[in-house]
Amino acid sequence: MNAKQVRRLAAVAGVLVTISIFAGGFAEVYVPGKLLVASDPIATARNVAASAQLFRLSFLVYLIEALCDVTLTWIFYVLLRPVSSTLSLLAAFFGIVSTATFATSELFYFMASVPVLDETVQKHFTPDESSLFIYSALTLYGYGGTVFMVFYGVATALRGYLFYRSAYFPKWLGALLLLAGTSFIVKNIVAVALPQYDSDLLLAPTFVTMIALAALLLFKSNYSRWSE
Repeated sequence: MNAKQVRRLAAVAGVLVTISIFAGGFAEVYVPGKLLVASDPIATARNVAASAQLFRLSFLVYLIEALCDVTLTWIFYVLLRPVSSTLSLLAAFFGIVSTATFATSELFYFMASVPVLDETVQKHFTPDESSLFIYSALTLYGYGGTVFMVFYGVATALRGYLFYRSAYFPKWLGALLLLAGTSFIVKNIVAVALPQYDSDLLLAPTFVTMIALAALLLFKSNYSRWSE
């Protein structure tokens, strides 16, 4: 693979990261934040029932994000392999496991719409049972999302180290990725061990990092120092 091919591959990665930013923001932040009400199964069920199509649309958008993540895992492996083939492969494994873990949790998210859209299920559920089913499915989705973070965090931190050590990416980007990966790991630990201190603010470095990563991959043109 020559420098021109690497440039094209990096640009594809930049596009996929950009799609992931918008897809993740919609499917994992906006829609759940709009419909889910903490500690209130009835209100949550009512919101899901009132916006069932929006709820399912968010799942479809997540599937797009997941396809981007799997492809990005392969691209980052190729781009970072010259730095360390062993660590690049390890990061790819953690990336695949993180995507598979979150995909499993997303199945519970999708299940929450079943009592609303499946008439057969509706016949056998009372309103209270339906509310409890929806809330339980979304709670399991939340737990799955927590487990996912540690795998994604390790993958991101490993990539950050490889970016930092590479001769063809700026060290500041590697440092940002290391910080973002660490923030995912810390949030996982806090959510499990100290839930009273858990906060989405722990992931604040991730947003800035993803934008910087997308911009660099899209516009960086010189990969002359990349080699197989």
